[in-house]
Amino acid sequence: MIRTPLIAFWALVLVTFIWGVGFVVVDDAINTMPVNTFNAFRFGIAALALLPLWVFSKKAPYSVRDYKLSTLCKVGSGLGLLLFLGFSFQTQGMLFTSVSNTGFITGLSVPLVPIMGVVLFRKKVGIEVWCSAILATIGLYFLTIGDKLELNSGDLMVAFSALCYALHITLMARLSRNLPVIPLSVIQLAAVAVYSGIISIYEWNTDINNDYSPVLDQLSHSGVLAAIFYSALFASAFAFWVQTSSQRIIEPHKIALIFALEPIFAHLAAFIFLDEHLGMKGSIGAGLIIFAMLYSELGGGRKAKVTTDIDCLAK
Repeated sequence: MIRTPLIAFWALVLVTFIWGVGFVVVDDAINTMPVNTFNAFRFGIAALALLPLWVFSKKAPYSVRDYKLSTLCKVGSGLGLLLFLGFSFQTQGMLFTSVSNTGFITGLSVPLVPIMGVVLFRKKVGIEVWCSAILATIGLYFLTIGDKLELNSGDLMVAFSALCYALHITLMARLSRNLPVIPLSVIQLAAVAVYSGIISIYEWNTDINNDYSPVLDQLSHSGVLAAIFYSALFASAFAFWVQTSSQRIIEPHKIALIFALEPIFAHLAAFIFLDEHLGMKGSIGAGLIIFAMLYSELGGGRKAKVTTDIDCLAK
C-alpha cells in the first residue's frame, strides 16, 4: 500500500514511464499480431488481473449485490465502447506514424476534456482552457505536418483516439458518480476485450488478416507475449492500482504535472530504441502540446481536477 506523498510521487512517475515505454513495446508487437487480436488478449488479461482487487479488497469489497448489475453492465459496456474505439484507433495509427507522434498526440485528450464538458454539459471553463486548445491545435499541426510538410493518416487516427479518450473521461465523470470504481473498471476492460475479440473474429473470417501468420504462431513470438503481458499487467492493472492509491494522498495538480511526463518518456524511448527524431517542426509542435496540457490543468491559478479513470490503464 502507498502511504506517503513521496512514495506516491515516484510511483506515479514510474507509471508514466511504463506508459511511455509501452508505446515502443506495442509498436513492435502489432507488426506481428493484428491490432484487434492484440487488444483482445491485452484487455482480457487486464480485466482478470483486476478481479482480485474487486473480490479481496478489505475496505471496499464492492459486492455486485450492493448495486444493480444491469446498471453496471450498461454503463460499463457503453464506456467500454469509447475505450475500444480509442485504443483501436490509437494502436492502428501506430502502424502508420511514429511512437513519438503517438505519445504527444494522445496527450491532446488533456485540453480536450474541458472542451467536451462545455459541448455536452455546458460547463463553464476559464480562458486558459480555450488558449490551451488553440495552442494544442497549432502544436498538432506542426507535429503532424513535420519537416516533410505532409499529413500522416496515422496521426489522424491517433488524434481521433484522443477525442475518444476525452469523451470517455467526460462521460465517466458524469455517469460513474454512484457506481463502484473497481467493478466498473473491470467491466469496461472486459468490454474492450469483447469488442476487440468480435472485430478480430470478423477480420480473420473475412481474410483481412491474410498477411499474418496463425494466432498460435503469433503467440509463440516472444515479443508479442511480452507486449501483451507488459500492457495488461503493468500499463493497465498496476497503473490503475497506483493511481487509485496515490490520488488519496497527493494533490490533483501534482498528478497532472506528473502525467504530462508520459509523451516525453514515449519520445525518449522511441529515440533510444527506435532512433526516431521529431525534427525542428515536430519538436515545436510537441513543445506546444506539452505546454497546452500543463496550462490547461494549471493555468489561471487554479488547481487541476484529475479524474480517476480507466483510460489511464493502457496508454
